[in-house]
Amino acid sequence: MSIALDHDCAGLSAPKQGEASSLLEGEGTEMRDERYRVQSLGRALDLLDRIAESGSEGARLTDLARGVGFSKAAAYAALATLIARGLVVDFGEGMTRRYRLGLSLLRLGDLAVSNIGLADIAMPILRDLTQELGMTSRVAVMDEGFAVVIGRVDAPGAIRFDAALGRREEPHCSGVGKVLLAAMPRADALELLERVGHEGHTMKTLTSIDALSADLDRIAGRHYAIDDEEDHEGIVCVAAAIFGRDAKAVGAVSVTTLKQLLPAKAMTAAAGVLIRHSNRISLALGGPLADQAWRTRR
Repeated sequence: MSIALDHDCAGLSAPKQGEASSLLEGEGTEMRDERYRVQSLGRALDLLDRIAESGSEGARLTDLARGVGFSKAAAYAALATLIARGLVVDFGEGMTRRYRLGLSLLRLGDLAVSNIGLADIAMPILRDLTQELGMTSRVAVMDEGFAVVIGRVDAPGAIRFDAALGRREEPHCSGVGKVLLAAMPRADALELLERVGHEGHTMKTLTSIDALSADLDRIAGRHYAIDDEEDHEGIVCVAAAIFGRDAKAVGAVSVTTLKQLLPAKAMTAAAGVLIRHSNRISLALGGPLADQAWRTRR
């Protein structure tokens, strides 16, 4: 059975002369105009929402039709089209037949996420983070063994840190680098450290593999990393990982300030705020919360 989902277009008013070109060339406000919406297509998409709500048990045709205002025949036809596109799957026979979401939606979701850069998602959240804590915030990714800053929001005031976009930071002495190391399989992290090096920058830099491995254990246990004057004297950094759809760390977010402005007793509270905001980025990417992601690494 096939369906033409544009039957409800008869209820639309046709664009006036010149409107069609305006529609194509405009800023998109016309696309939100009710006149340009196809009701039957909208209801077919409502079917997807209803099926999603039903979970793994699936939804019955009768319930779906009632829920979106379709007749059973129209709902069946729409479902047949969605099944043909892989957006819906059916299982069971006769009165026991039910409908679940199809794997084509997973592919489309992956494409949607890949089309949105990490920095695009992170920047508004970094602004919230900086406003809440009053510290410079950054987002970074691991690239060829080094932590690379891809976004930054400076703290208010005259203090500015050397955190230029694209700067490569050695992972053993930076907050973002250490939290990304801790999120890796330990053998991979140690191999990376041997490859890129772990030399001292200050008196507080951890330079032995044993000390670094023990620090990675602490990071994995508390879910955040601390750079306590390990890269630059007088500067501290707290970092938390960002997790993607596969629960792997895809980046890290951090806050940086002067040592005197973040005493040890305030570190835990600042880390809690940081993790709350890093969770927002992870969820926007389709990833898990930090607690869940770190549990998979124990």
